[in-house]
Amino acid sequence: MGGKFKRRKPEKKLLQWIGKGLVITVLAGFALTVPFRWITPPTTAFILQHRIFKDTPVHRQWVPLDKISRSLPIAVVAAEDQKFPFHNGFDFEELSKALGENRKHRRGASTISQQLAKNLYLWPGRSLFRKALEAYLTVIIESTWPKYRILEVYLNMVEFGPGVYGADAASRLFFRKPPGGLTAREAAILAAVLPDPKRLSARHPSSYVLRRAGKIRASVRALGGNSYLPFL
Repeated sequence: MGGKFKRRKPEKKLLQWIGKGLVITVLAGFALTVPFRWITPPTTAFILQHRIFKDTPVHRQWVPLDKISRSLPIAVVAAEDQKFPFHNGFDFEELSKALGENRKHRRGASTISQQLAKNLYLWPGRSLFRKALEAYLTVIIESTWPKYRILEVYLNMVEFGPGVYGADAASRLFFRKPPGGLTAREAAILAAVLPDPKRLSARHPSSYVLRRAGKIRASVRALGGNSYLPFL
């Protein structure tokens, strides 16, 4: 009896430590994410990495979503995550399609919410550990932020060009106008470069970017235009 009791004691301590670790992880996740439902994020993990590792300037200025042309949110949703108004953070159908593709470089299947979690808190990469953290933070964000806020923060922190973060900086640098003045064509061009903003240019769009922008505008029309995002 005594031997069994001694053996169980370390197991009990291990379970206690695991339990404490889970509680700390949950509390830390909420502490990192929930305040930004109301508070403007001062920076992002990707911007910090840019400042530390790259000798180029960062352009970024926060702007409320209602000061951004409505053409941009719908263009980004049409290009990046068409089920954004309806899913809870993950598009399992698109993920299944991406995993089933038989090619060296699979296309991305991350939702806008997942991309926000990654860019705001994490780092580039495809490790299982990073993806697990991304999924965990996505669940909290989707559970505690309205869709309006998710899109507002995303459009203010996503990179539209080398060192150009957010709709305000992109609109002023590439089109010489505030984001509220973006046309449907300009919004589609900005959305078209999001998969690879370091290689694709919104300032000098290539024929590929223009073709992709044309497809995005067609997708916007197919979705029903701005009415597709009823929370705007």
